[in-house]
Amino acid sequence: MRRSRVVAAVVSATAVALGIAACGTAVVVQPTESAPTPSAQTDGLLRLDPARDYGDTYADGILPVGDEQWSTSAPAIGTVFLCQDSFVPDEQAGAQNRGPWFLAGNTEWDMNAKSWIQGTIDWDPQLTIGIDGDKRLIATNDLPTHHTGQFPVSNSDPARVFDANPNTISAQDLDYVLDAAPVPGDPSCMGGEAGVMLTGVSLFNAFDAGGRDAGAWEVQDSCDGHPQGSGQYHYHSLSRCIDDIGVRTVIGWALDGFPITGPVVGEGNVLTTSDLDECHGIVSEIDLDGQLVESYHYVMTQDFPYSVSCFRGTASAAPGQPGGGQQGGGPPAGGPPPGNAP
Repeated sequence: MRRSRVVAAVVSATAVALGIAACGTAVVVQPTESAPTPSAQTDGLLRLDPARDYGDTYADGILPVGDEQWSTSAPAIGTVFLCQDSFVPDEQAGAQNRGPWFLAGNTEWDMNAKSWIQGTIDWDPQLTIGIDGDKRLIATNDLPTHHTGQFPVSNSDPARVFDANPNTISAQDLDYVLDAAPVPGDPSCMGGEAGVMLTGVSLFNAFDAGGRDAGAWEVQDSCDGHPQGSGQYHYHSLSRCIDDIGVRTVIGWALDGFPITGPVVGEGNVLTTSDLDECHGIVSEIDLDGQLVESYHYVMTQDFPYSVSCFRGTASAAPGQPGGGQQGGGPPAGGPPPGNAP
């Protein structure tokens, strides 16, 4: 697994418990003793086998490229089930040039050879999490609890030749109102936003605005994030600045209220997309609101599609987006709007 870059920081006790490398003590988790009990309706869903050796398929960092691996008709393992597929042309999608980390006729990419945006900028993150009745409320200014690179990308940054992201990171006002006790059901389609991470950062789906594998194409910073046109800093893939990526550890929440965890079962035992269901999830015991419970949850993996690829519950609207329900309130296109286009 790719490991976190250590950031010298003051980390709150709450942040440590959440596995977050924080720049300050802005993470506030309100008491959750009255949190609703997670649904036990997990019959027929894929379950983690804690005794199984799942291996470490991508220990060498060579990953498959997921360009255009989506469907608008049905979910499938290794694809993203989108409500719409109205992507922009490649020249407007973000990265301007394919990097030398693409391999094997552009069907694979080497995450250890990929460039990243230079800089170590610290921010003033504000994140609160609480329970109100049957809702989980997460409020964030979208400024991360870790450092970021310098955006817009500097003219002197070697990564600029591949992705000259012109956007500036700016504070947002994002209020997520999620189901605190979601019930798993049949998969439903999604838009461009998948959820929110406990670093305070938005999680987008696996694509850039052109339907290409964002993890492979777009050049992010050393924490695997970057801003889009309105200044919203976000991830598409697993951030190396999240320290605890165990499969029991909740590191974020999907728009349908189900938790998101890391992929590590044990040393050399790491889940991949092929080990998960068509929505990139599984049922296992996790540390949820301070209790060990069995629950359906999504898993962030190294390989495409990286995170949530359809919703098992009823998704809430992403902040600032209309609707909700099946589409999950994400952007109307498969990728986040607007992308890195000037």
